[in-house]
Amino acid sequence: MAGKKQALGKGLDALFGDIGAKAPVMTGTEANAEGIPAGGPSGKGNAVLDIDIDEIKPNPGQPRKFFDEDASDELVASIEEHGVLTPILLRKAETGYELVYGERRWRAARKAGLKTIPATIREVTDEQLELFAIIENTQREDLNTIEEAMAYQTVIQKTGMTQEMLAKTVGKSRSHIANTLRTLQMQNEIVELLRDGKLTLGHANALGAVKNSGQQLGLAKKIVKNGLSVREAERLAALIEKKPLTKERPNARPVEIRVVEQELTSATGIRVKIKGNGDKGSVELSYFDRQGLEEIIDLLRNARTK
Repeated sequence: MAGKKQALGKGLDALFGDIGAKAPVMTGTEANAEGIPAGGPSGKGNAVLDIDIDEIKPNPGQPRKFFDEDASDELVASIEEHGVLTPILLRKAETGYELVYGERRWRAARKAGLKTIPATIREVTDEQLELFAIIENTQREDLNTIEEAMAYQTVIQKTGMTQEMLAKTVGKSRSHIANTLRTLQMQNEIVELLRDGKLTLGHANALGAVKNSGQQLGLAKKIVKNGLSVREAERLAALIEKKPLTKERPNARPVEIRVVEQELTSATGIRVKIKGNGDKGSVELSYFDRQGLEEIIDLLRNARTK
């Protein structure tokens, strides 16, 4: 989880700039010595201040209404022992401050009996506050695939971000963003299965390989009924797509090759086709727009540098 938060903070530079998470914590007296008002910087400074915890109120537009009590108790215990290690982000309100992010830490700090909490104060517009709430909630582990996809779609529509930019912002791969958004275009019955958590994103990727809508829905129902794993779903999808080829081409490629193609397609978000046999052949990577080509180029460059 720590890695996700780090990635999230870095990506949000696009919305908020450097929030100064590594800046030293300053008390009100120290802040005045640096020429910063004790109530916090009014502009774009990145000092971290100790703010009276009772002067802070949560964002009323925060979509997240439920906070895991067990996880909260663990955080309270950590704060009681070590304090709040990562500053929260605030903006000035008419009276006191309003949370931009870090509500879970703020709640836990109050529960731990802290009087102040380290925070950075920034100028954040209402639109930025709303967008951050959406982006922050994509990090929740209890989101289903459709909720996650709708959150990504909202951010893209509101900000004009590309999928690549959004991927960096939320700490996900470009293929994950693309595959998640693609689920919104699936048949309504499959969307509902994803919304109910009966199908995963991995299942959806496997279903996407089945071109016939009737066969696709039939496979989705079979996955749910039999509790099939993603790997099992991929193999069935490969078998379904192999059937018409078997009649036309008696020497069609082994199903194992097709399963590998599906695995690579699911892992990278790029359509992969293997030509030849186990000894000699070629691998074909397909793209359908400029962004797809750039993704393939980046993938190959990264593989070369590893």
